Amino acid sequence: MKRSKLKSFVIPSFVSLVALVALLTAALLPKKSSLQPEDDANTYVTGSIISNETAVINEDIRIINPYTDSSVTIGKTYYDYKADAANQEKSIIFHDNTYMQNSGVDFVSSNTFDVVAVLNGEVTNVKDDETLGKIVEIKHDNDYITIYQSLSEVTVKKGDTISQGQVIGKSGTNELDKEIGNHLHFEFYANGQIVDPTLYLNKELNTKTN
Repeated sequence: MKRSKLKSFVIPSFVSLVALVALLTAALLPKKSSLQPEDDANTYVTGSIISNETAVINEDIRIINPYTDSSVTIGKTYYDYKADAANQEKSIIFHDNTYMQNSGVDFVSSNTFDVVAVLNGEVTNVKDDETLGKIVEIKHDNDYITIYQSLSEVTVKKGDTISQGQVIGKSGTNELDKEIGNHLHFEFYANGQIVDPTLYLNKELNTKTN
């Protein structure tokens, strides 16, 4: 068979065609992004790194005394069943020919003084008792309840929201502790149990706020 030869003008055209096909093939193939990691096995963050939750702040709040007058002192202490006989004797109330254990602390002064809330809370009861005098009860967080008795004046009402240090009344007298004179009878309840107020007053209370 006779072998035919390509004419000289055909060779440049063929080379141009091959080059064009190569360019088109390169253009149509998907390109790999230079930003894409080569190791697909790695895990990458796809969600937001900013949390929408409000941070919890720890604050140390100190339970304050139920008065601000520096002349106020303790006239009668809380009756502690574990105390010695001498201290228990100082915590006995004698009224109407009856001896009773003191269920709180009596703060006394020769002058009438302001009575303040020891913590933030809500007034749950206000009443006037012929034996105990005017009474204010406040419920606080942490299952604490404070009771202020023997008041001569009350400046709050049931349902009021109270701030720590707010004046709720003034000291006075009552029939139960008549011999003490002007004073505040203060009681403290923790988890439904009456406790010695001095174990909590001026102590830090760890709370959380948003």
